[in-house]
Formats: sequence, C-alpha cells, structure tokens
Amino acid sequence: MISVGATLIVILLLILGFPLWLVFLSAGFALLTLTGAGIPPDMLASRMFSSLNVYALLAVPGFIFAAELMVRGGMSNRLINWVTVLLGRVPGGVPVTTIVASEVFGAISGSSTATVAGIGKVLYPGLRQSGYGERFSLGLITSMGAIAVIVPPSITMILYGAVASVSVGDLFLAGIGPAILIGILITLYCIWYALRHSITAEAGKWDAAAVWRETKSAAWTLGAPVIIFGGIYSGFFTPTEASMVLSIYALVVTTCIYRDLSFKGVWEVAVEAALLTGKIFTIVAAASVFSVVLVIENIPDTMVEALTGWNMSPFMILLMLNLILLIAGMFMDPNSAIVVLVPLLLPIAVAAGIDMIHFGIIMTVNLAIGMFTPPFGLNLFVSTSIFNVSVGKVVRGVIPFILVYLVSLLVISYVPDISLWIPNALK
Repeated sequence: MISVGATLIVILLLILGFPLWLVFLSAGFALLTLTGAGIPPDMLASRMFSSLNVYALLAVPGFIFAAELMVRGGMSNRLINWVTVLLGRVPGGVPVTTIVASEVFGAISGSSTATVAGIGKVLYPGLRQSGYGERFSLGLITSMGAIAVIVPPSITMILYGAVASVSVGDLFLAGIGPAILIGILITLYCIWYALRHSITAEAGKWDAAAVWRETKSAAWTLGAPVIIFGGIYSGFFTPTEASMVLSIYALVVTTCIYRDLSFKGVWEVAVEAALLTGKIFTIVAAASVFSVVLVIENIPDTMVEALTGWNMSPFMILLMLNLILLIAGMFMDPNSAIVVLVPLLLPIAVAAGIDMIHFGIIMTVNLAIGMFTPPFGLNLFVSTSIFNVSVGKVVRGVIPFILVYLVSLLVISYVPDISLWIPNALK
C-alpha cells in the first residue's frame, strides 16, 4: 500500500507542477509520517547531507564548469567547423557531419539540450539546403542531442556511479561502444533516407587546405579528450581530478589562447555552472529522503522476491526493466531518474545476473531516449523553441529515430560485450 501511495503522491504533485526536488521531499516526508517510522527530522537532514558526501559527485561541478567554458568560449564552435570541413564531402555528408559533430560536441558539453541548440543552429540550415526534409532534419538534430547523455564524460554516469558505488571510469569506458553503435545505426538510416529520396552528396573536391586550417584552429579543443581519457586511464588522476584539470585547461584556452571569453564572461559561466550544479545536488538530496521510504518498506527486496517467485528468465527481467526505464524517461530527466530508480531497480538487475556496469549503460541509454520521447522529452521543446515549429512537427520527425534508438537499446541490452569489452580489456 505504501508503494502505491508513494506513486500516487508523486504523480499528483508532478501534475500540479511542483518542482521535482519538492516532489521527492514532500512525498518522502509524507510517506515517512504515514508509516509511523518515527525517524527524527535531524536524522533525515543528516541523510540528505550524507547523500552528497560522495567523492565521485565532486566531478559534477568540474565537468559542468568546463563544458560551459568550452561552449561559451568558442571551443565547441571550432570543433563543429572542424568536423564539417572534414566530413562535408563524404556521401550523406551533412547528416554524417551532424551525427559525428553531435557525438563529439556531446563529449565536450555533457548536455543534451546544449547539443541540440549548438548543433542545430549550425547544421540545420545545411541539412535543409542539401535537400533533406524538415521532419527528417528536426528529428536527426533532436534525437542526436541525446547522445550527450551516453558519451563520456556523462553527468548521468557520474550520478549512477555514485549511487550504485561502481567505478565512474569503467562507466565512461563502457559508454564508448554504445555511443559508436548508435552513431553507426543512425548513419545507416540516414544513408537509406538519402537513397530513397534521391539526395546526392554535394559535388566538389576535398579541400586539404581548409582541413588543415580548421584542424589548427581546433587543436586546443581536441586536447580536451586527451586530458580526460589519457589522464584517467593512465592512472595519473581520477575522474573527479580530471574534471578539475579540464576546468583549468578550458579556462586557460578560452581566456588566454583563443581569447573569446572575458573574465566577466568567466564569472557568468561560473554562476551558471553553480546554479546547474545546485539544481542537480538539490534533487539528489531530496531523492535520498524518498529512498528512505523504499528502505523502510523493504520494497527492493520485496520486488526481487516477487520476481524470483514468478520464475522470470533474465531475458524477461531485462525486458521488463527496459520498459520501466523507457516509461520513466518520458516523464523524468535522466539525473532525477537515476537517483530515484537505481536503489529500486539495481537489486533486481543484480539478482538476474546483470553486470552493474552493463546495467548502468542500459539505464543511461533508456533515459537518453526519454530526452526526445513525448510527452515530456526536453529536447522536443528545445527544438520547438530554436526552430520555431510546433511540437507535433518535431514529434513526427523523431519517430523514426526513436525506432533506431530502440533497436540499438535491444542490441546493447542483450549483447553485454558492446559495453563491457573496453573496460574488461583494460583491466
């Protein structure tokens, strides 16, 4: 009964438009009162603070600050220009450029909505001028923004690592294979679309001089992934330390080398990064109160016992978990869903023999799909605002890409090596 009550309270508060952190906090306190658990308020406050006292969470403000610096300081634009001049003449050049640029931009920004905005403003006109339909162009840009949730360094992965107590570095490595797989499958769909609609690549020679010019311009930006992955996997520093080193690197490059960002701009970036970090940490702390209800009511263990009693195969359990996560992703942002659902679903996954790193990637991909899935996919509304089109038009555009992502999700879910081969190879 308590679990049903928790669900009804959360749904009611969400419908009424309450902020997500207040939903979790209110529902948690209300349900603890109803259960008569007798937990004193100061203990709940201590629980909220202890939920943030996790070393891995220190990487969140570091990567957010670094990403904001690189986006505002011109590093991301140089990266997009480099990818465009490098791939613009290959068959299906503009969609392929959009896909690759989204993957790389996502690794720089770590933000799905920022990827939609940054890539969309630059490449949407090129897609339309090259003969690609409005729906296709809207769908490609809106859906590829979600790749930022999957490619490392992903804030969602950092939160999963903190909540599930697994290696963030291994999660970063595990995200590489799925991100590449999604990129390949969407590329194949784009090629099929171009052939079906008789859209040919632009004629012209590959401009080596332009490639060299843009490579030199983007050289300092291309150093960012080297710092992240080279430092972490050489053992020189942890992911948290890497976020701080990257912040200093981005600060020096944007202010002293490119000089596209003033010190006033740095202050504005710091304020924006602090506000976003505060929002994420507030949700994490509030969700920790809600998770106390789950622990007191022993809901995760009860669910595991029920599934064991049903004699469900690991295949069916994994399918059920995917359906739950897909539905949750339609209504919640990835970071909120992670802190609420991991304590509930991870015991089920472990009982089914699913690797914890693999399950982290499954969760991440599911929640990434939710970023552009109706009714509340945030990317849908970002595209509506940027391109001044109706939500319905964007939704019709993303439907084929949702199907491609779902195919990718099935492969990622049932072929664990796609996620685990890189972390296992480097152990």
